[in-house]
Amino acid sequence: MSEYNYIKQQDEDIYNAIMGEEEREANGLELIPSENYVSRAVREANGSILTNKYSEGYPGKRYYGGQEFTDAVEKVAIDRACQLFGCKYANVQPLSGAPANVAMYFALMEPGDTVLGMHLEHGGHLTHGHPTTSINKVFNFVRYKMKDVDTGEIDYEELRKVALEHKPKIILAGFSAYSRELDYEKFVEIAREVGAYTVADMAHIAGLIAGGVAKNPFDAGFDVITTTTHKTLRGPRGGMVLVREDEELAKKINKSVFPGLQGGPHMNNIAAKAIAFGEALQPSFKTYSKQVLKNAKAMEEVFKDADIRLLGGGTDNHLLLADVFGSMGITGQEAEVVLDEVGITLNKNMIADESRTAMDPSGIRFGTPAITTRGMKEEEAAKVAEIMIDTLKNKDDQAKKDANRDAIKELCQQFPIPESFV
Repeated sequence: MSEYNYIKQQDEDIYNAIMGEEEREANGLELIPSENYVSRAVREANGSILTNKYSEGYPGKRYYGGQEFTDAVEKVAIDRACQLFGCKYANVQPLSGAPANVAMYFALMEPGDTVLGMHLEHGGHLTHGHPTTSINKVFNFVRYKMKDVDTGEIDYEELRKVALEHKPKIILAGFSAYSRELDYEKFVEIAREVGAYTVADMAHIAGLIAGGVAKNPFDAGFDVITTTTHKTLRGPRGGMVLVREDEELAKKINKSVFPGLQGGPHMNNIAAKAIAFGEALQPSFKTYSKQVLKNAKAMEEVFKDADIRLLGGGTDNHLLLADVFGSMGITGQEAEVVLDEVGITLNKNMIADESRTAMDPSGIRFGTPAITTRGMKEEEAAKVAEIMIDTLKNKDDQAKKDANRDAIKELCQQFPIPESFV
C-alpha cells in the first residue's frame, strides 16, 4: 500500500497537494534555515493512532483515563530532552516555538513586566516583543542591537545600560536571523546585576547545541531555554521549554503551558519529538551537526569571493544573511522569487537598519540544515552558492535560469532525501 493510499481513495484534492509538495521537496533544494527534513519514523509517529487520545495534564497526573501509553511516550520525550540539553526539567507539550515563549513569559512575569531582547532587524524574533504581536500588549519589551553589523558583535555595554535603566524581569538571548555566537556569560553577569531571569530562545540552534557544535546556555548558568523541535534539531514541528535545575520554576512553566495556555497536548507530535530526540542522541547526529557548520562556511566563502555583503561578516552557525539589495541591486523579494524558479527555496529577510519594508526587504536568509541532511558536503554547498549568485546576476536570462534549474535537479538526484538517520 502507498503511504498515502487512504488519502488518495478518500480526498483527491488533498492527495494531489501532498504529492505536489513531495515532488517539490524531492526536486528542489531547501535553504530556509528554519526548515529541515524529518525521518520516516518521525512522520509515522506524527500520523499515528496517538492523535486520537486526549491527555490533559502531565504523566501520572492526567484528567482523563486510559493514559498508560501516552504517559510512557511523554516520559521518554522528557528524559531524552533532558539528556540532550543537560537539564533537569523539560516541558515537551508546547505546540510550537511561539506558544513556548508565551508560556515562558506568563510563568516568569506579571503583566506590565519588562523583557530585554534582541531587536527584530538585528536578528531577533517576532515573539521577542515586536510591536505587531499580541504579547507586546501584555508585557513591556525593550531591545538591544549589534554594535557592529559587519562583525555581528553585540553591544553588551549598551545591553547592560538598558538593563540597569529598565530593570527587566527577563533578559532574553536568542534570534531567528543572527549568524554569530552569543556570549552567554555576559548575559548571565548582567542579569545577576539587575536580578533578572536568563532565558535563551534557541529555536534555530537547538540541534547545533545537541550536536555539541554550539555553546549550551545552561553551561553559562542560564535559567531557561525555549526552543522549537524542528529546524536544526530535525524533529517534527513543535516547541519545548527546558529548565536547568530550578524545580519551582519548572512547576510554574508546567502550569503556564497547561492549563494556562493549552488544553490537551498532541500526543502524536510528542511521540514524534521523542523519536527525533533519540536520533539526536546518536553519534551520527554530532557528525551531521559538524557538517552543517562546514557547509555554511563553504557558502560564506563563495559569497565573500563575489563581494556580496554578509550581515555579521559571515557565520558561526547554520545560517547566513546577505544584503542582496546593497550588493547586487536586487530586493530580497525579487531574489526569493528568482531563486524559487530554479528550485532553490529561501526567504526574503530584513537586515539591520533596514531601509525597505518587511515584505520587500534588502536581504535574503539561507542556511544549510536541509541540504546537509541530504548528504551534501562543502563541495556541493559551494556549488549551490555559486548557482545562487549566477542566477541572481542573470535573473532576466531564461536560458541561464533553465541551465541552473537542471543543475539543481541533478544535485537533488545525486542526493535524495533520506528516510532514516540511524
